[in-house]
Formats: sequence, structure tokens, C-alpha cells
Amino acid sequence: MLYGTPELEPADKAVLDEIEDMRRDLKYRLAEPHRWDGQLRRQLQARAIQGSNSIEGYRASVEDIESIMLGEEPLETSSAVAREIAGCRRALTYVRHLSTARAFRFDAGSLNALNFMMIGHHHDKSPGTVRPGGIYVRNSATGEVVYEGPDAEEVPGLLDELIEWLNGGDLDVPRYVRAAMAHFNLVAIHPWRDGNGRMSRALQTLVLGRERILTPEFCSIEEWLGLGENTVDYYRALREVQQGAWNPHDHTLSWVRFCLRAHHMQAQRVRRRLAEAGEVWLLLEEQVDKEGLHTRCVPALYQVFVSRRLRRGTYQAKESLSQGQAARDLRELAARDWLTPYGETKGRFYAPGPKMERVKAEFAARVEPLRDPYRTGV
Repeated sequence: MLYGTPELEPADKAVLDEIEDMRRDLKYRLAEPHRWDGQLRRQLQARAIQGSNSIEGYRASVEDIESIMLGEEPLETSSAVAREIAGCRRALTYVRHLSTARAFRFDAGSLNALNFMMIGHHHDKSPGTVRPGGIYVRNSATGEVVYEGPDAEEVPGLLDELIEWLNGGDLDVPRYVRAAMAHFNLVAIHPWRDGNGRMSRALQTLVLGRERILTPEFCSIEEWLGLGENTVDYYRALREVQQGAWNPHDHTLSWVRFCLRAHHMQAQRVRRRLAEAGEVWLLLEEQVDKEGLHTRCVPALYQVFVSRRLRRGTYQAKESLSQGQAARDLRELAARDWLTPYGETKGRFYAPGPKMERVKAEFAARVEPLRDPYRTGV
């Protein structure tokens, strides 16, 4: 028996309607290709990876995560954390491919494969295979056991039940609700020795991806869950329903409500970024034209706007330039106060210069607070 899907209340249905409205708006905007789409998608994936890993205590900057995604050495992140980032990136890339696969059914093999991609570098944690014994989740600050997973003997059967449900259960339930319950049941089963939280968040994204909600990077809530107090709220929402041990019941509305709120808040953030991307790109095009710079400098400037860091190798590869061309462009942008260089040789990177800082400050001043959908008038 799994944890059951709850009945929604009018307030939840209203929030769902608003999420769907934002989804349709995003889908409409994304239907027309834009020159900034690739960089925006990559940054959203980097932020999702950052969020999911920070929940587990593996912290890295968005800039370093983007470097890892592009095959570059991170400038600040330790090799141990870089391996976690790379594993998460492999798994989420697989999620993206599975989301659009024509022939697909959930099965134990795909879930175990995702777990292996996620933690395959931990050879001592049996990656990709179901745990052989009991498992306990502890409070990292106190060491206290806050959750005990089901007995190992039950796990294969519970996974089979979850897979059967993923393929055919509660198909009349709103898709955001199904995705939330997939997340909850997998993390409650805790089938592997490690990576269960990251796997459950990835499964939630995959369920939505299979529903053709949006591409995974645009429908994931992993970034939102990894932000400061949101992580505390996330664990609180899980513990409130789990109550310390595997004990399936149908009182899961508080969890679903937590996920709906997260989807709403993250959708607001993504919609704002998408609108801002077009405005920023056009502004940078105007400035590049005004100063007589090559149009290929616009992607370089946009990268620094959204990520605060650009490396010569990245710019060179994206624009198919020679090393000399890329170096000359970046020197010119630095000389004109768009960029500021830091470091030497392989560690050299370019951050926002005075002109870019003014552009960033202008846009930051216009950002309005997000609206909590469950709080009237906020």
C-alpha cells in the first residue's frame, strides 16, 4: 500500500488553475525560438541542480555548475562536490530525454539507472541497486533519527506498486498532484542507500515532463526547494506527513499543497526571467551596435548578466571562434567597461564591469516580490 492521493479543496483548485494559466503563457512564449533560449535553459538546469544538491549539503555556485555542465573545471567547487554535481546533471539530462521518448513506461530499471547516474561515483553505496538493509534519515544538526524507511524485504514490492501506479494509477488526478505524490512515495520508500531525495525530486520532474507540461528545466521546482528557508519548509512538509516511519495513509493534502505552492512560486520566477531575457538581450544589442562592437558580443554580455561570470573557452566554443578572436573580443569588452577580468591563465574569468553593473542594478530595482497563492492579497 502506498500513501494515497488526497481530495483537493477549493483553494487548491484555484491555485492549480493559476499554475495552468502561467504554464500556458510560458508554453506560448517558448513556442517561438529566441536567441537567448539556450542560455536561459542551461541556467535554469544549473539552478535546479544547485537547489537539489544544496538540500543534501553539496553546495556550489551556479557559475561553477555551468562550468561543469560545459565540461570545464570549476573555479571554486571541491572535486568531491563537483562529482555530485556531475552525477545530478547526468540524471537530469536523462530525465530530459525520457520526457520526450515516444516509447516509454516507468520501470525499476529506469529508476535504478537514474540512481546509478546520480551516485555512481559512490561505489561503496551500491548505486543503482535496492538497499539490502534498513535505512534511517537523521537530522544533520542533532543526529536524531527523524524517519525510518520500510524494511528492506518490503522495498521491491513497494517499488513495483509505485511503478504500477506511475503507469496507470490516479490518471484522472491533476498532473501536478500526481507528480507530488510520486515524489512523496519514492522518498518515503527510500529504496536506495543514497540519493533518495535527489531521485524523488527528479522523478517529480520526470512525471511532469512525460505529461508535456513544459520541458523539465521549465517545470522543475528543485531550484525553489533549495532556497534558504524553503529547504526547512520542505523537510517540515515531509515530516508532517511521514510522522517518523513508513505508515501509508491518505492524509497527504498538506504535502500536495506545499508542492502546489512551490510550483506557483517557481513559475512566477521563470516567467519573470523569460520576460527579462528578451528585454535584456535587446538592450545589449542596442549597446553593442551603438559602440560598434561585433554582434557576437551580445551572447557574451548576456552570459555575464545572468551568471556573473564568463570564461574565454566558453565564449570561444559557443561562437565557434579562434582563441585569438575570443581573446580580442573579451579584451575589447573589458576596455569599454562592460567586463572586468579576474585571475590568470586557466583560472581567468570575466565578471560584470561598471556598465554591466549599472544594467543589472536597473533591472534588480524593478523586481517585485513574488505572490504567495495561498495568502489572500499577497
